[in-house]
Amino acid sequence: PVPACCPLPACCRLLTAPSRAGTAPAGNGPAQHPASSIPPASHASPSPTLPTSGLPVPMPMVPVLGEPFGENVLLLRGSLGTGGLWDVGYGACSHSDVPLSCRLEEVPLEVLRQRESKWLDMLNNWDKWMAKKHKKIRLRCQKGIPPSLRGRAWQYLSGSKVKLEQNVGKFDELDLLPGEPKWLDVIERDLHRQFPFHEMFVSRGGHGQQDLFRVLKAYTLYRPEEGYCQAQAPIAAVLLMHMPAEQAFWCLVQICEKYLPGYYSEKLEAIQLDGQILFSLLHKVSPVAYKHLSKQKIDPILYMTEWFMCAFSRTLPWSSVLRVWDMFFCEGVKIIFRVGLVLLKHTLGSSDKLKSCQGQYETMERLRALSPKIMQETFLVQEVIELPVTERQIEREHLIQLKKWRETHGELQCKSPPRLHGAKAISEAEPPTRKALEPVPSIIVPPGPAPVPKARKSKEKNREKASSSPTNSPGAEGNGAPGSARELLHPQSSPHHQSKESLCSRESEDTYL
Repeated sequence: PVPACCPLPACCRLLTAPSRAGTAPAGNGPAQHPASSIPPASHASPSPTLPTSGLPVPMPMVPVLGEPFGENVLLLRGSLGTGGLWDVGYGACSHSDVPLSCRLEEVPLEVLRQRESKWLDMLNNWDKWMAKKHKKIRLRCQKGIPPSLRGRAWQYLSGSKVKLEQNVGKFDELDLLPGEPKWLDVIERDLHRQFPFHEMFVSRGGHGQQDLFRVLKAYTLYRPEEGYCQAQAPIAAVLLMHMPAEQAFWCLVQICEKYLPGYYSEKLEAIQLDGQILFSLLHKVSPVAYKHLSKQKIDPILYMTEWFMCAFSRTLPWSSVLRVWDMFFCEGVKIIFRVGLVLLKHTLGSSDKLKSCQGQYETMERLRALSPKIMQETFLVQEVIELPVTERQIEREHLIQLKKWRETHGELQCKSPPRLHGAKAISEAEPPTRKALEPVPSIIVPPGPAPVPKARKSKEKNREKASSSPTNSPGAEGNGAPGSARELLHPQSSPHHQSKESLCSRESEDTYL
């Protein structure tokens, strides 16, 4: 059973699916190499026994402990992706139920190479693109990030690359610490439950599970006031499929602190607030679904907790998960809201669809077993892009729900930082650090009377000569004043201006910066 100390409520414990019959998958055993010698996740090679045709592969049923409705969750998709990883997504139906039109869509190789070239140019000039062409970045994220560059792009979009550069060696320092025993025991129990048929996590004690343990343990040490929440495990697992452990750790930090602040705190206050925000937005998006859920008295926390806390990584087909995450890293939490609203609208948004949802149980069953058609990559992404839900609407509704919360529950116990809506907001809040300008050798002028410029001295001498001479001949003027005239007309050429001496002060550096 799920440990009682875990802060995740029972309604979303279905995400902690153990391996079949409570035993470890095949290939379990002690790790053959220490964690320090494990190659990065992105360089893992596919198992020779796994199918490589890219066709749908039927997967065995995985019993779920603690699931409120006691049925099974099936692995929806398994195919060898472009990145060379055994990609597995979770859903509520089997592969045999998915029509060919709803399965993974292949991008033509030539188109993929063109997108890779464009993304490489963006990543190599990221500051310029983020400052001047953010809309173009958003459009390209909506089209989908090329698999070969997805991990790197997520790091740039989330700001985790900057975070890593600001904290060089911090992850290694946390990795060497022993960790809090109460969290280590819960983390170890959850390791084999995350994507148990993915080649990275199939072996108990394998390199994928070791890296997942390191990332989650490091976060409990980095944020001891939050500790560990079970919903963080699938988030970290998806990140580890695309980047090494250190990069995945800082990406997880950005998700927990910037994108979804307060989601994984002990009281889960932020997720409850967002549940009310989602329900209020549903009234505008689909009044029929809103009215039905209100009539059945189904609280949003019952169906949206797993969606939001796991960023749909345990709900959608794998290809749809990646497309949603591409947009999520770029545009922020509004993508999560939009996906939830689209699923509710197309599941409960018409009278025909409600004929089979007469009661509370039937409604929850329908929300748990979503139709594969509405989760299909192309359909879902297009609906999400077209849904008119903005950051301003979410923030306005947040203030309304926060006021209601204070009237009924009092002040929030968890003081989480403000939520940042996407890559642009994170980039503006945390500009990339640049190396400080090295101080230039300078001569500090001692206090005293101001020195007289040489140009003024030469001018006074010329005047004395002119007054003492009986005649101001052109020749004398030509012999005596050319240098001073040049100094007056072109003061840059004077020795004073030609010198590279500068007055070193903090004010001058600030002005220059």
